[in-house]
Amino acid sequence: MKKSFLLFLLVFSTLTFAQSPVKENIKYLKIIQKKCANKKGYQLVLKQVVSDSRCPEGLNCIWAGEASAIISVYKDSKLVEDNTMVFSMKNEQENLKWFANYLPKKQKNLKSVSVFPYPKKGVKINAKESYLKIGFAK
Repeated sequence: MKKSFLLFLLVFSTLTFAQSPVKENIKYLKIIQKKCANKKGYQLVLKQVVSDSRCPEGLNCIWAGEASAIISVYKDSKLVEDNTMVFSMKNEQENLKWFANYLPKKQKNLKSVSVFPYPKKGVKINAKESYLKIGFAK
């Protein structure tokens, strides 16, 4: 009886602790529409959100949609490239790899890249308010 009770406690405690999620410390970086500042290294600038067909909050859509934006990359204040990126679920990993190329080493463990603000039913988004939000594990 003692052995079966100890075995039960062992199995129960193992299952209980196995279900505990590991909490990651996520930090966010905001890329806005601005002019490139005179800084050393790479800088990312949101040039423009070209299109946004994401399903607005408050509506039920068949397709989740996608957003497309032009991101400018500068190195030592000189334009390196303008890249038109599509933000959707199907190419999320590709986008994360591209951004990792231009971020400092401490920010390379990327978790998410999103276009904000997210569309809402009946609300028009001012193009100047758009920005990218990059989440990385610290």
